[in-house]
Amino acid sequence: MNEMMAIVSFLERDRGIDREIIVQAIESAILQAAKRTADAEIRVSVDRKTLAINAFYLYRVVEADPAPAGCVSLKRARRNSPDINVGDILEVAMPKSKLGRIAAASAKQIIVQKIREAERKNVYDEYKNRIGELVTGTVRQVIHRDLIVDLDKAEAILQSKDAIPGEDYSVGDPIRAYVYRVQNGANGPSVMLSRACPEFVKKLFRMEVSEIADGIVEIVSIAREAGFRTKLAVKSLDDKIDPVWACVGKGGQRVRNVIRELNGERMDVINWSDDIRKYVAKALAPAILDSIEIDPQKPRTVRCTVEAKNLSLAIGKRGQNVKLASKLTGWKILVEKREEVTFETQVKQQIAELAQSLNVGEDVARTLVNKGFLTVEGIIAAKDPAYLKEVTQLDDATVELVWNAALRSDEDVE
Repeated sequence: MNEMMAIVSFLERDRGIDREIIVQAIESAILQAAKRTADAEIRVSVDRKTLAINAFYLYRVVEADPAPAGCVSLKRARRNSPDINVGDILEVAMPKSKLGRIAAASAKQIIVQKIREAERKNVYDEYKNRIGELVTGTVRQVIHRDLIVDLDKAEAILQSKDAIPGEDYSVGDPIRAYVYRVQNGANGPSVMLSRACPEFVKKLFRMEVSEIADGIVEIVSIAREAGFRTKLAVKSLDDKIDPVWACVGKGGQRVRNVIRELNGERMDVINWSDDIRKYVAKALAPAILDSIEIDPQKPRTVRCTVEAKNLSLAIGKRGQNVKLASKLTGWKILVEKREEVTFETQVKQQIAELAQSLNVGEDVARTLVNKGFLTVEGIIAAKDPAYLKEVTQLDDATVELVWNAALRSDEDVE
């Protein structure tokens, strides 16, 4: 009995199993073992304090003598209990010697099984309420690229698809991860971990940034490609606190701590904005955009134009930057290269504009532009028709026409 007490105390203290569950497991185990050799129903009871075990055969009292199996005749029953009647149940104590042999020989395996079931239930009950938490454990086993993680009283699984690409763990290494699912299967509960989900990054920032933990700074949106880059949009509920600065920390210490846990993953923290143009511009940083226009034909779509030198930066390697920006903002972002205006095109535009302003032919306008007179203001700045003629080598009539047209055009502008 002392040994039984020691076992129960150990399971209570070190395995966290409730005593009542253990006692019920013992009763069930002995009952199943005793039934194998009994000719009647059996009742087993274990004292909750002393753990003393008692077992009784249960015989139904009948008139017939001899009685059928599982019953006892009234005549024989009254030898033990004079007041008993037909239909009553007669309890006969099982001999201690037989009970001891049954408990020792047959009950151990069933008790272990019941206790294991209780442990599994405890694990499931505990961790189903811890979904969304960060946990720290130790790598117990590496199977292919999946990790079996020891969480003290539970065993968890970190599948390769939920790990950060490029990370390499060995048995005995400490590991921190996010509990994203707990399921109760035929082989017991499975605690599923992740280091690749965006929520893992959110939890890390909550640990590092007191303003987030206190609810002053809010993570509005997050987009992540694990192992490569994460974009985080934040806002402050206090005008005195810059949310980006709060997340980055003095000297960048806070964000560096998060990046270190993520094995060097790039981190972009930006201010959230309800102005989609401003929001998209920040989301595509560090690329500089020329223009951002909302597409009137397509819902939640914006078109961004950039110079050729900024195009690859805006799109990112394998389209990563624009893809994450789209996830972050919730808008489809189309990035287009701005058409470059060549020198020849600019000259043609200036010739056409000058010809229209002066009401002259293209040949005259081309001569003026080629000699440096690009605008009406430039012609008037010559101050003297003679100088205009000297530079352009145009005839007198044409110079007079150009000069007067320039003056009239300037007067119209005034």
